[in-house]
Order: sequence, then structure tokens, then C-alpha cells
Amino acid sequence: MIARMWEVRALGSGFDELLTWVCDKALPQLEVLPQHVSSEVYSSTDKRIVVISTWRHSPVALPEPPSSLVARSPHVWDFTPVDR
Repeated sequence: MIARMWEVRALGSGFDELLTWVCDKALPQLEVLPQHVSSEVYSSTDKRIVVISTWRHSPVALPEPPSSLVARSPHVWDFTPVDR
């Protein structure tokens, strides 16, 4: 199992439009893939959006968001479970 964290910050007043893009356009493209397990979307008061998706193997990247909506390129990190 692999967890992928994807984080982006909205530019100016584009937060609502960026959130709609993530939920209605980007995530549906991933959720149909056989290796996709689940995705959760979080937002913060400083206009950040975080998607945490879990994968059986080989995570797939979210598409690039519209550049007019983001303050900078998204950051991505992959995590694997730790046996303890």
C-alpha cells in the first residue's frame, strides 16, 4: 500500500475554483484506475488543498492544475506503512 500526499496553494481568489477542479475533474480521473483504493480531500484557511490517496501499487499523479489558479506548482510525497 502506498499513500500519496498532494498539496497545492490557491492563487488569490481562485480557491473555490481550484477546489472544484480537484473534486470534479482531477480526482475522477484517478478513482477509476484499478490500483486506486481511496482519496480524501482537505483544505486549510491559508488556501491550501491536500489530497491523500491510497494505492495498491504504482500511484498515478493528479493532472497539473490550471496555472491561473495556483500560487506555485503542487508538491507530492509518497509514504508507505511502517510495521511497528
